[in-house]
Amino acid sequence: METKTTYKSFRYKANTAWNSARRGTLSASGKPNIDVGSPPEFKGEPDIWAPEELLVGSVNTCMMLTFLTLAQAKGLTPVRYESEAEGLLENIEGKYRITEVMVRPRVSLKDKAELERAREIMESVEAQCFISNSIKSKVSLAAELVVAPSPK
Repeated sequence: METKTTYKSFRYKANTAWNSARRGTLSASGKPNIDVGSPPEFKGEPDIWAPEELLVGSVNTCMMLTFLTLAQAKGLTPVRYESEAEGLLENIEGKYRITEVMVRPRVSLKDKAELERAREIMESVEAQCFISNSIKSKVSLAAELVVAPSPK
């Protein structure tokens, strides 16, 4: 007899309020507010977060957290994790959309023996990231795994 797995569901809330021109405030209970608005390409200001950057940042953050969660489960603790992500906004058939997000993590490990395990973990990150699973955009991961220099 096959046992059926039951999964939990979760809800997340965020609020936006218009302030002026093409600016607003993004808020959620118990968290600091974020000034948001249009990017400069769409008559916005360069010093505030745009939805396009928040989407790319969400993918990037989710990839990091997914890697760290999987690594912890496999007993791997990286020395350092940094990542850069870039989204491509294109006009497709008259509608703008983020068509691609490229995530480039750089993970530093204690020694050479950890490289293969980290590579195996990284291969499953993209498929398990909640955010990349939730968007239409093509999401690519190009990881660089390195051995951290020994402390002098």
